[in-house]
Amino acid sequence: MSKPKQKAERGTLKKVLAYLKPYWGLVALSVLLSAVTVALTLYVPVLIGRAIDRIIGPGQVDFAYILVMLARIGAIVAATAAVQWLVSTINNRITCQVVRDVRDQAFRHLQVLPLRYIDTHPVGGVVSQVIADVDQFADGLLLGFTQLFTGAVTILGTLGFMISIRPGIAAVVVLLTPLSFLVARFIAAHTYSYFKLQSETRGEQTAFIDEMLGSQKVVKAFGREEKSVEQFDEINGRLEKCSLQAIFYSSLTNPCTRFVNNVVYAGVALAGALVCVTAAGTAAPFTVGSLSALLSYANQYTKPFNEISGVVTELQNALACASRIFKLIAEPAQAPDDADARVLEEAAGRVEIREAAFSYAPEKPLIENLNLCVKPGQHVAIVGPTGCGKTTLINLLMRFYDVNSGAILTEGTDIRRITRRSLRTSYGMVLQETWLKAGTIRDNLTLGKPNAGEDEIIAACKAAHAHSFIKRLPQGYDTVIGEDGGSLSHGQKHLL
Repeated sequence: MSKPKQKAERGTLKKVLAYLKPYWGLVALSVLLSAVTVALTLYVPVLIGRAIDRIIGPGQVDFAYILVMLARIGAIVAATAAVQWLVSTINNRITCQVVRDVRDQAFRHLQVLPLRYIDTHPVGGVVSQVIADVDQFADGLLLGFTQLFTGAVTILGTLGFMISIRPGIAAVVVLLTPLSFLVARFIAAHTYSYFKLQSETRGEQTAFIDEMLGSQKVVKAFGREEKSVEQFDEINGRLEKCSLQAIFYSSLTNPCTRFVNNVVYAGVALAGALVCVTAAGTAAPFTVGSLSALLSYANQYTKPFNEISGVVTELQNALACASRIFKLIAEPAQAPDDADARVLEEAAGRVEIREAAFSYAPEKPLIENLNLCVKPGQHVAIVGPTGCGKTTLINLLMRFYDVNSGAILTEGTDIRRITRRSLRTSYGMVLQETWLKAGTIRDNLTLGKPNAGEDEIIAACKAAHAHSFIKRLPQGYDTVIGEDGGSLSHGQKHLL
């Protein structure tokens, strides 16, 4: 893995740990209970080995002792199951809380991002970051909690038990261990970039689908169905390619680590059998029961490497997705209102533009040296060809963008010295593209003023010539409409 990728991955991991900080108590409890689970699990082979050593031959079986061992094993297995359930519950709680915090911060940040960001990024891509990427991140995080801690403690605990039984055989396991690390490193080095590309391509696909669904009438009107299918196939093909590459390398995990597991198991079995034969009749004999315990430990020792390798693959995917959502959260927010900004309460309607200049891109001038004075009560129409800056002028008046130079004044005050909320509340703005939310007519009418009274709502609708058609709807002002206005005409949507 290249140094920039390693640095980016470490940066993402630090951010993930920062989100875990409020839940360190639960994390510590999870680790502690995982250690308890491992200790109980590793104690079972010792009891099994003791029971095996009491089976000497025909007529030489200590059934009483074996029954006692079986009872202990049953109690330990029951206790282990209960602790594992508790660990799983804690891990799920940590994961859900972290994901809630990440998604909450991402959505809150969207509310304060400048309009420039929304205008220059596909909506579907942003949706994919907040929904799909966070879900992928959650899956990887949960898997990491569930298996990473337990796997690490199992490896250390198993090695300790093996050393206590026979240090020489434990040395065989230690010598073969680097094979597992090499396999895990090889897989991790190739999966991160592919999973990151997969996540980005999935976001591009989501953005395209969102665009096509939102513009279905335009697509059909211009006969672009086949072209849209071709574009989708191209994106889908790229997603297939990068997904197959990511899945290919991640699928190497299981067979490779299982091969290493079998090598370690065979090494322990061979070394243990030789020690059993050579140590028979000596002062320090090595029993069949001890060999049985060692083989069980060898199997348990290598199993976590298989799981951890799988976890590493999933964590690569999770970190790739996390980096995208953290990139969104790290985007600069719009400049806050000045501490002494004026709250515009009574707007008479005087607007003045002085020597204003603005462009979306520095290399492409748009508005230069614009001067305009609109007095209260005047009706002013701004007309011109497409691209001359009509919509841009409205964006500047509403402070969706700020002028590069010059000033725009309302009631004699530079709008940059007025709070955005009070400025926008003072304007009545009808968008070129109407937007209505799913809900009742009343819900949409009171979007900008939730505490508006019935008389106020009706008076506003009569002034906009909307009252008559609203009264003709099945439930009047309480009629439920779908997203984007449902069956209402374009004119009716504009009136609302």
